[in-house]
Amino acid sequence: MMCLLYHEPLPSDRELQQQFHMGEMVLELAAQVLEDKDIGFGLVDSYKDAKVAKKLGLEEEGSIYVFKDERVIEFDGELSADTLVEFLLDLLEDPVELISNPMEQRAFERMDEDIRLIGYFKGEDSEHYKAFLVTAERFQPYVKFFATFDKGVAKQLTLKMNEIDFYEPFMDEPVTIPGKPNTEEEIVDFVNQHRRPTLRKLRAEDMFETWEDDMDGIHIVAFAEEEDPDGYEFLEILKEVARDNTKNPDLSIVWIDPDEFPLLTTYWEKTFKVDLFRPQIGVVNVTDADSVWLNMPNDEALPSAEELEDWIEDVLSGKVNTEDDDDDDDDDDDDDNDINDDSSDEDHYGDDDDYD
Repeated sequence: MMCLLYHEPLPSDRELQQQFHMGEMVLELAAQVLEDKDIGFGLVDSYKDAKVAKKLGLEEEGSIYVFKDERVIEFDGELSADTLVEFLLDLLEDPVELISNPMEQRAFERMDEDIRLIGYFKGEDSEHYKAFLVTAERFQPYVKFFATFDKGVAKQLTLKMNEIDFYEPFMDEPVTIPGKPNTEEEIVDFVNQHRRPTLRKLRAEDMFETWEDDMDGIHIVAFAEEEDPDGYEFLEILKEVARDNTKNPDLSIVWIDPDEFPLLTTYWEKTFKVDLFRPQIGVVNVTDADSVWLNMPNDEALPSAEELEDWIEDVLSGKVNTEDDDDDDDDDDDDDNDINDDSSDEDHYGDDDDYD
């Protein structure tokens, strides 16, 4: 396996030089941690190594590309050594994890934050399992694939032979891929069609991929600390709303736990003018970071599932939107009775250079 940082020529600006050296240091630290894992690390200069970059299919400067077998996987996570190491270790794992006993089954069922698939097959020599395995390699490590050859486990999961279930994050029940036994193409198509969850968690390992997957230029964003009582309660309300609306293709909520991004919390509070010590939900324009946030004036009261659904319906219908917020700001910059707002020239995470 090979891990390459594709970068622009070393800039003359000191600040940009520091950002480049930060990326270089991340690669060096990851290489030290994984020195016994047979992973090569390197730098590709977009000017000096232009022919190499073209041959390898490298396109986005500042990105890290991982080459495994015949695949090229772009790392879309936070540029930190621990996140990159975890990402690479996931790629070294088998693309399909086998579930063979009740303990492993319970562990699988607790993975409610992940998109995951599980299939029941006769054995490793099954042609249908092999199609499942090849598909898993295409989506690794962003989508988790599991399989069982155990009749008892399959019975507990209500799986029939050669049947594959798709689990959306935070949903109680899976969706069965129709038309078993499924070909590789059928599984790929199904995953691609259902890959945007109704509710998903922003994670360091795929934060940029998640943020780029917007809905017509906006994201519905919820901030909630899972370890905080109010945050936990608010998250449970979000899950209820997501489960009630899982068949709505226009609804996708990004949940962010501020505790997991301590270096970004101050930036988010400044950009969105919200207090992240309590739960928040709003709609964010991904282009300019304009945002509108649900007004929750009573510090003790969280919105009910019904109130949250009503607000989301207003967002999806366009009744609540960031463009109207701009008009309101022009009339009265101090009008802050109904919403918390912000008009920033940066996107939600700031410039990509902050991380690449």
